[in-house]
Amino acid sequence: MSFSAFPQTSSSHTLAPFGWDGAWAAEFTPYAEQGLLPGRVVRVDRGQCDLMTEDGIVRADTAFVTPHDPLRVICTGDWAAVEAAGSPRYVKAYLPRRTAFVRSTSSQRSEGQILAANVDHAIIAVSLAVELDLGRIERFLALAWESGAQPLVVLTKADLVPDPAVLAHLVQDVEHTAPGVQVLTVSSRTGEGTDVLAAVVGDGTSVLLGISGAGKSTLANALLGAEVMEVQEAREVDGKGRHTTTTRNLLALPGGGVLIDTPGLRGVGLWDAEAGVGQVFSEIEEYAAQCRFHDCAHEAEPGCAVLAAVDSGELAERRLESYRKLLRENQRIVAKTDARLRAEIRRDWRMKSAEGRANYAAKRTGRA
Repeated sequence: MSFSAFPQTSSSHTLAPFGWDGAWAAEFTPYAEQGLLPGRVVRVDRGQCDLMTEDGIVRADTAFVTPHDPLRVICTGDWAAVEAAGSPRYVKAYLPRRTAFVRSTSSQRSEGQILAANVDHAIIAVSLAVELDLGRIERFLALAWESGAQPLVVLTKADLVPDPAVLAHLVQDVEHTAPGVQVLTVSSRTGEGTDVLAAVVGDGTSVLLGISGAGKSTLANALLGAEVMEVQEAREVDGKGRHTTTTRNLLALPGGGVLIDTPGLRGVGLWDAEAGVGQVFSEIEEYAAQCRFHDCAHEAEPGCAVLAAVDSGELAERRLESYRKLLRENQRIVAKTDARLRAEIRRDWRMKSAEGRANYAAKRTGRA
């Protein structure tokens, strides 16, 4: 991918289109006094990164900002302090992040992986070419809320659903899955909805998320007004795509704002996202506040307002099951890095095991 589309002027206002503001300038003051230049990371490669600076695109070595903690490595979207000259140049530090989109890795070490930094909008692209996976949407939303960014669900390839009634039904399903989140239908082929999306992302930094085949690269090209990102067709058999985008790239949008395009994500593991899960399932949290017991597990307790809502049809059972699943997953992830929580979980398991053995013994002796 070429960065020739980026402005190359030496004006001090060069970085304004990339999100530079007075607050960032104040944060950067100590580094400016050292003669370092501010730059926004537009791409990270192994051991190096490209930054947009007032001198244009600069490639720099990241040896000084590569700690053992994977959540503290420099990433696309960071604002960094880079040497004004040298061969090679080095990134000396990066500014504290306002927001960070983090997921758990697929490794057995339960590490977090930071995908993008300093993001204002998290655009979750969902293809209408295949059956909706509401559980996956909820998972993306939990990570988006936890990051500090404002989520936005974009249903791509809307031209493949010609029946307005069917399309309206799909939108309604997603809206029920994403309370408090704007849901847009977009077709990059016909241009439907792209002007509305461009207006939303025209202010601030947006990250484009979704699985392979969701139409992210096509959507990025529609927002950029040019064929910047390579596009590959999804497989006709299952609608799944191949990894067109292989790195995370930060791109300036012609109508304002910047866009971080990401590779398709095969796995969307939670990473310490309890608050995000609560935001996604806000209606369940509201019902839970009305339960008789403050520590109600919403399983079989008397006076459970959540179960009452399920029985009355006010709350879909699928939502409750998804809520339980994501909370359990998040607890396991946190427990792997939190010794006290691990001890609490083991104690809970022992208590439940003891209760199970006691109940089994009572049944065998006829005292059940």
